[in-house]
Parts: sequence; structure tokens; C-alpha cells
Amino acid sequence: MPKAHREYAEWTPERLMRWAAKSGPNTAGLIKAIMAKKIHPQQGFRPCLGVMRLGKYYGFDRLERACQRALRLGASNYKSVESILKNNLDLQSFPGTEQEEAQIPEHENLRGAPYFE
Repeated sequence: MPKAHREYAEWTPERLMRWAAKSGPNTAGLIKAIMAKKIHPQQGFRPCLGVMRLGKYYGFDRLERACQRALRLGASNYKSVESILKNNLDLQSFPGTEQEEAQIPEHENLRGAPYFE
């Protein structure tokens, strides 16, 4: 095995999950999703390590929010999380969340649910 590959022999999926869980449950969930898409877990190590490296650059709070957004979108890969962070989408509210629904103003033209019952 080449030297660069031998380093990954020490890694296990469980070790990556424990490391990701320190950032938060969404980060751990994204790492789990990346690993689940691969036939052999070792194929997911590099993208998972890349995701964790994003936490060092952008901060682990932002990484957690970016992973949450990626999971909601079904975009469980490194490039998606990187794009979310680069474009500051993790700092915006996600469409369809309760916060956005709560901001709908009262208006006489809005019928509401009772109208349709």
C-alpha cells in the first residue's frame, strides 16, 4: 500500500463519526450519509475529512448549519457543503422553516385553513 494510503488504514468510520459528532449532530449525520453512499467505507474518508477541514476554516458552528442545510436538500457531499459555506447560505434561513412562516403578515385577503374545511 502506498504511504499516502497507509495513513487512512488507521481511520475507521466510527472514528470519523465520533470526530464529526464533536461539531454537532448534523455534521455527524452528513458524514454518515457520505459513508453510506460508498461501497467501501474507505472511499468516503477523503470527502469526510474534507468536510471536517471546512470546520477549521469557517468555524464549527457554521459547518453544523451548513450540514443541516445540505441534509435537508439531500445534497450529502463535500462540494455542496463547501458551496453553502462559500455563498454564506448557512447564515440565511432555510425556505419553509417555521421562522419564515411566522413572518407572514395578517391580511384580509388571506383565507387561512378554516376556509378550506
